[in-house]
Amino acid sequence: MQYRTLGRTGIKVSSYGLGALMFATSIGNSDPDDSARIIHKALDAGINLIDTADVYGDSEEIVGRALKGRRDNVVLATKVSRPIGDDPNQQGASRRWIMTAVENSLRRLRTDHIDLYQIHRPDPATDVEETLSALSDLIHSGKVRAIGTSAMPASDIVEAQWVAERRGLERFRTEQPPYSLLNRGIEREVLPAVQRYGMGTLVWGPLGQGLLTGQVRKGRQNELRRAGLLKHVNDEHRIEVVERFISLAQEAGLPLTHLAMAFAIAHPGVTSAIIGPRTMSHLDDLLAGVDVALTDDILDRIDAIVPPGTDVGALDQAYVPPALQQVSLRRRPLGERAAA
Repeated sequence: MQYRTLGRTGIKVSSYGLGALMFATSIGNSDPDDSARIIHKALDAGINLIDTADVYGDSEEIVGRALKGRRDNVVLATKVSRPIGDDPNQQGASRRWIMTAVENSLRRLRTDHIDLYQIHRPDPATDVEETLSALSDLIHSGKVRAIGTSAMPASDIVEAQWVAERRGLERFRTEQPPYSLLNRGIEREVLPAVQRYGMGTLVWGPLGQGLLTGQVRKGRQNELRRAGLLKHVNDEHRIEVVERFISLAQEAGLPLTHLAMAFAIAHPGVTSAIIGPRTMSHLDDLLAGVDVALTDDILDRIDAIVPPGTDVGALDQAYVPPALQQVSLRRRPLGERAAA
């Protein structure tokens, strides 16, 4: 397993990170003991980064139990800000919620510190200075080692860096955006921004939420577990592009999963790609491809299928800023729309 420095933190992380969403019993693997075995095998294979979130059901609890006796060898990451229940204050990136949420995560993870604490989605309702101030206090208290973001637009990344410098606050050290053969939009602005500020990048969804496993084929029944929940895994155009990648993988003599993972970690701005195995066989398949390195010819052919900096369709989980969500921010009042 190859290790890369997480931005400028000095922390070394494996080029494959282990995502823990599928270890939640209500979402993925219903057997916590089996999830623990998957975690242990990943660690034995050299993966030292585990990424979870407070909103992933009982994932944090399962990870915490599985790491008993091995915690010191793991770079443990979790996230905060997505809604927990119906209470409007049990979400977002306010100091009030962050200070409560981190204690809950520490308890569930059975640890006294979190190596990387990330804001799961941007919170436009909270001043970024408020967020950074709370997170800085957590670092100074020793409860958190480094802080990061997830799915944050490039302009917000830049603003947060400037605020941290002006106010003497700890700065975001990592970003966790979606990235795959199908979704390369972050190459246009996000990756250049994080590289400019020396941030580490942990990309999620390198297998296209299942579309790049080879299980989804044009004209066949989509049997992905997520097919009934996510629109983008049923998008016909995306599936047509997947067919082209299947052909390319066959010509290269690679499983599609290995092509997808090797692509994700080939970009110089990507530190680690997060895999999310639900079963041991899923993990075994991905571990078998850790030595794959794509040639320039293969990367050029990938560029011809999905040009750099472009996305094939939109992900259901993608962050949509208020300027696009709220009609009032896109339309002037009726009486002000005319030029006269």
